[in-house]
Amino acid sequence: MPVDDSGPSRLSDVGEDGLLRLIFPRLPVAAATLLGPGDDTAVVAAPDGRVVATTDVLVEGRDFRRDWSSAPDVGWKAAAQNLADVAAMGAVPTALLVGLVAPPELEVAWALGLADGLAAACAGTGAGVVGGDLSSGPVIVVSVTALGDLQGRAPVLRSGARPGDVVAVAGALGRSGAGWELLELGRGDVAPELVAAHRRPTPPYAAGVAAAVAGATSMLDVSDGLVRDLGRVARASGVTIDLDWNLAADAFARPLWPANTALGRPETDAMRWVLGGGEDHALAATFPPGVEPPVGFVPVGEVLPRVIGRPDVLLDGEPLDTLGWDHFRP
Repeated sequence: MPVDDSGPSRLSDVGEDGLLRLIFPRLPVAAATLLGPGDDTAVVAAPDGRVVATTDVLVEGRDFRRDWSSAPDVGWKAAAQNLADVAAMGAVPTALLVGLVAPPELEVAWALGLADGLAAACAGTGAGVVGGDLSSGPVIVVSVTALGDLQGRAPVLRSGARPGDVVAVAGALGRSGAGWELLELGRGDVAPELVAAHRRPTPPYAAGVAAAVAGATSMLDVSDGLVRDLGRVARASGVTIDLDWNLAADAFARPLWPANTALGRPETDAMRWVLGGGEDHALAATFPPGVEPPVGFVPVGEVLPRVIGRPDVLLDGEPLDTLGWDHFRP
């Protein structure tokens, strides 16, 4: 739905109720919604009897920049990162709750664009926006809570990996991180497709259910970088994960080489983006020996027994430097 620029231009002009009247028609309705926005709470069907729940926050200046990303881009990313978490449990998304903190002088068009981005990211997933909250503050903060349905399956946890399992990844690795760095260097023109991947990641939602059905022993959303996130699987499962760079390079590094070349860097430098770049929201899972990972999953390593004093994640059997994103460190 196009943004209407003919009305009041700022949030302070329309107020909270006026903004909600403008936003609600732009939001998708979930099939599981029994009662949508308008009351103190929504009511969402939970046929499984259990509800998968997750939440993420995007803070202006920390998680996004308005000079780099449009309002629909921010809405898309806010939805996508939560929908990916639901998929990583082997569930299907059902509903989103969205909180928005914004300065009163923010343009109404920006808030409506955010709603359009949320709607676009939900399209085809079965999820819709069922409610949320509004408040004012010095910077924009977007908080999304996603709900999901396990459809009778057990959730796929981080703690189930066992020695001998195959480590496989579905989705992209390194593209968002490369796009972020290109923007940071003022070289977004070098690889517009990588910048687009940073602005609007495309998680492989259906792969989460496929992995669960296939018997995945563990799974998670790669949001902070492959090495950092697989380290969480290794610690939760009491194992070590050994990545095979040749496997990962063929699948994920090769598409990044043109950007490396344009920046005057060797092709091997793409390793840093693949292993440490976050926000692609790929799904990393482990599968028992003899189980073929579903279509879309690429084997990238194996699970080894835990040895005291050995790092959580190895690359070709060797220790790795710390890679990935930490919200409380530079």
